[in-house]
Amino acid sequence: MAGSNITSKHNPRVGVDVSTSTPRKPVSRFSLAVRALRHRNFQLFFSGQLISLIGTWMQNVAQSWLVYRLTGSALLLGSVGFASQIPVFLLAPLGGTVADRYSRHRIVIGTQVASMTLAFILSALTLSHKVQVWHIFVLAALLGLVNAFDIPARQAFIVEMVGREDLVNAIALNYSMFNGARIIGPAVAGVVVATVGEGWCFFANGASYIAVIVGLLLMQVHFQRHAQTASPLEHMKEGFRFVRRTAPIRALLLLLCLVSLVGMPYAVLMPIFADKILHGGARGLGILMGATGVGAFIGALLLATRSGVAGLGRWIVVSSASFGVSLILFAWSRVFWLSAVFLVPVGMSMMVQMASSNTLIQSMVPDRLRGRVMAVYSMMFMGMAPFGALLAGALAQPLGAPLTLTLGAIACLGGSAIFGLRLPTLRVEARQLIIAQTVAGGDPPQEMTAREIS
Repeated sequence: MAGSNITSKHNPRVGVDVSTSTPRKPVSRFSLAVRALRHRNFQLFFSGQLISLIGTWMQNVAQSWLVYRLTGSALLLGSVGFASQIPVFLLAPLGGTVADRYSRHRIVIGTQVASMTLAFILSALTLSHKVQVWHIFVLAALLGLVNAFDIPARQAFIVEMVGREDLVNAIALNYSMFNGARIIGPAVAGVVVATVGEGWCFFANGASYIAVIVGLLLMQVHFQRHAQTASPLEHMKEGFRFVRRTAPIRALLLLLCLVSLVGMPYAVLMPIFADKILHGGARGLGILMGATGVGAFIGALLLATRSGVAGLGRWIVVSSASFGVSLILFAWSRVFWLSAVFLVPVGMSMMVQMASSNTLIQSMVPDRLRGRVMAVYSMMFMGMAPFGALLAGALAQPLGAPLTLTLGAIACLGGSAIFGLRLPTLRVEARQLIIAQTVAGGDPPQEMTAREIS
């Protein structure tokens, strides 16, 4: 969105220290793409999360298939998605406030332990053949409650691990890790579900949390408590005021909200496409979800090679439009492998929009508001998904899954067009905010503070 790169003390593209003009050794493209991994804390986080997220994707696929196997209902598939994500919409503002008042490191440790416990409970119920649909609903809702605190804290914690200089790269690598796991997890889950059942996928997910918990415990994190003069409620309101009065952030979040509401629920309907339309069964579901992950992984790698935020606004316009077009092509394909191919650009476009929006928002927000603003981001991304899942499940019953996806894709195209028309105006204010955070180290000048968050 910003019109030009914000130049740090070291510019890795030109290999020169601009503060002294002393030539430096040229940096390889690979080193540039993984530069955030030079930080020990981020190394621990990255390795632990990679293992844990493979388990998470295994559980996501297995849980969808379990609900579909038990009920055969598109509406209940959407309802489980609603139950798992509605707590994020309702409680993320509280989670963001907690993330800005207490140690984000300790919050993330606590949420990971809670998530592990829930996975083991679901595994025990399934392996003992006692699982019922209401069990899945309750456990999904409890996991959503945990995520309402985990997502804002984890997103805001990234800058504490790498600093502002490597924030763009760390966010891109974080999404690379997320989507790399998305390739492996569904593929493994498809095989495991087809051979030994869903319960072992849930058990594997629970065990995978051990890696990320150990990594978090090995970190050396210095927590600096900010002085709190306002009540928690006023603290929460301040975050909403900042988002409402900051046009670039507001526009990014509204577009993300639209895509999450009408586009992202394609994943909820994926078991119907895998079984009824493309006749691929559980293995086919794993392949389709993995194809989406391949595309998302490619998109994350593209972002990882970037050293600044210049041009990300245009990337968001193109990616949201590409998402809509690719989704329409997938909706009406009746050839399994062609459908899998169409899901690659669906995943890539989705990831580029999501990660670019995250990067731009974190580049514009002051550190003291980071948790609360990322909570609003969580509400728009994760929090709107349950409404979309419920809507998609309800529409798929009378209209069919292909038409439901098509209508959502058309809405995404419209949102992309509107955002693109507003981009030249938004770019000016975005540039000012990014410069303010870079120069002031996270706190905007006093006149900007008064104008934006008062």
